Amino acid sequence: MADFTSEFWNIYIIVLTLLGIGGCALLLWSQSKVKIEIKPGDKAGTTGHDWDGVTELNNPMPRWWMWLFYITIVFALVYLVLYPGLGNYAGKLGWKSSGEYQEELQKADAQYKPLFDKYLQQDIKAVAADPQARAIGERLFLTYCAQCHGSDAGGAKGYPNLTDRDWLYGGSPETIKTTIMLGRNGHMPPMGEAVGSEKDIENVANYVLSLSGSTHDPIKAALGKEKFGACAACHGAGGVGNQALGAPNLSDKIWLHGGSKDAIMETIRKGRTSTMPPFGEFLGEAKVQVLAAYVWSRSNSTESAQEPAQKK
Repeated sequence: MADFTSEFWNIYIIVLTLLGIGGCALLLWSQSKVKIEIKPGDKAGTTGHDWDGVTELNNPMPRWWMWLFYITIVFALVYLVLYPGLGNYAGKLGWKSSGEYQEELQKADAQYKPLFDKYLQQDIKAVAADPQARAIGERLFLTYCAQCHGSDAGGAKGYPNLTDRDWLYGGSPETIKTTIMLGRNGHMPPMGEAVGSEKDIENVANYVLSLSGSTHDPIKAALGKEKFGACAACHGAGGVGNQALGAPNLSDKIWLHGGSKDAIMETIRKGRTSTMPPFGEFLGEAKVQVLAAYVWSRSNSTESAQEPAQKK
């Protein structure tokens, strides 16, 4: 990666850009000086090319067209002096797209801040009961969360489904808000050596499948129960999980990385690492409040929040 951020690439882009503009100017100048000689037998004022009755004339380019071409070259040079375009050179005006984005963001914050501040003062369930707040939360979700969790919040392999009530760290409104604000780092270490041989891993996988009533080998599951002790520290003796640690519940049929025997064996062997980035600093607490309300509403009825919201 260092090769792509070295000074060489800065110089390379500058030279390539200037050579391109200079080449256009040189080509225009050189062609304006070319005089085509009319050979004996050729018609005067033509290039000598004649096909199917169509003759190519040897007329010079209009002067206005050439001057327009020169003007575009001068414009390009002036533009590169004023604006960024030559490697790391920022331009005399100091304009940058990120600065324009920040300016637009500040204008939007000034316009919508009172609305978000109003929601920040309310209970998350009450925010979830507000149709306007849910609509805003949905747009925030589609912008920042749908890439991983899907536009319908249904999740994908390795990304939790937010429309059910199976939560790794808890599904209360406050916990969801904390998750969005601070992010989560889930890590299951490789347990292959702790469990034992490949047969032991297969036995434990069958025992895990038995916890949720999934298809399994009863004999292998019985053998794997004792070896499951290496996993019980996080997942609990009955495999019911531990939300304080983010350890999944293995006694249901909801699987984050796949619930087949092979997928479970791979998880035991290699472990799993999942990261959700924090959005608190980027979005601000007020927007996270609205986003958390929308996420909570996807797995909970907002009817229970309607009544307290109407009483306020």
